[in-house]
Amino acid sequence: MYRFLMTRQWVILTLIALLLIPTMIRLGIWQMHRYEMRTARNDLVSEALHAEPVPVERVTTAGHAVTRTEKYRTVTATGTFDTADEVVVRRRTNSDDEVGFHVLTPFVLTDGKVLLVNRGWIPANGIQTAYPKVPAPPKGHVTIKGRLMADETTAASGIKDLKGLPDRQIMLINSEEQARRLGKEVLGGYIQQTAPEPKGGSPEQISDPGSEDAPLNYAYMIQWWLFAAAVPVGWWFLVRREVRDRAEAAAKESVPEAEPAAV
Repeated sequence: MYRFLMTRQWVILTLIALLLIPTMIRLGIWQMHRYEMRTARNDLVSEALHAEPVPVERVTTAGHAVTRTEKYRTVTATGTFDTADEVVVRRRTNSDDEVGFHVLTPFVLTDGKVLLVNRGWIPANGIQTAYPKVPAPPKGHVTIKGRLMADETTAASGIKDLKGLPDRQIMLINSEEQARRLGKEVLGGYIQQTAPEPKGGSPEQISDPGSEDAPLNYAYMIQWWLFAAAVPVGWWFLVRREVRDRAEAAAKESVPEAEPAAV
């Protein structure tokens, strides 16, 4: 009854089913790892954002590489903005996906060390090669607050660190590169300023990182495993249908033809 399973068509179909099952199980495991990773990331970000602000020099020092647990931590700093050495970061978008610049201003602390401050986004308002009009930061001695961020690299961001850019324009925010440019002691990483808010809403402050959609990965994980479970069920359904169709065909062939009636 089941000899048809040894035909070329059914051998190929069975092999495909046997390959699909472990493949779908692995895809489900991959989505499970993605879910765990995103959940852990969301927990770290939430914990950092809701932690009490601390002085920046308690978290980072010159040459320090900001860690995953330190990233997004709210820090405070007191000093003065150095607009003479201010630069803009090219090809950055705002919440509406408009392309412009991030404004990176050195912030000189009371002890003379420098903290890099991303003051927010401004529109290009013309060709990208021209230095844009940048709103001025608060003057004099001020206290600022912001989220601590790790140095940007091409490997982490996917942004190429292009050379030969127009004057006072950069591609990546990197404290080591800025320390060489400024010739000063620069704290590792940088901050995204959150307070005080800029006058007139410009530069446009960078929004909170938000949370990644971890439940979506959980749903994909369940989906792949349900698909894996459905493959053998579907294969057995096709086998039973083939057996039934062959049995019906055999029954029709075994019925004798009626003899013609005598005249």
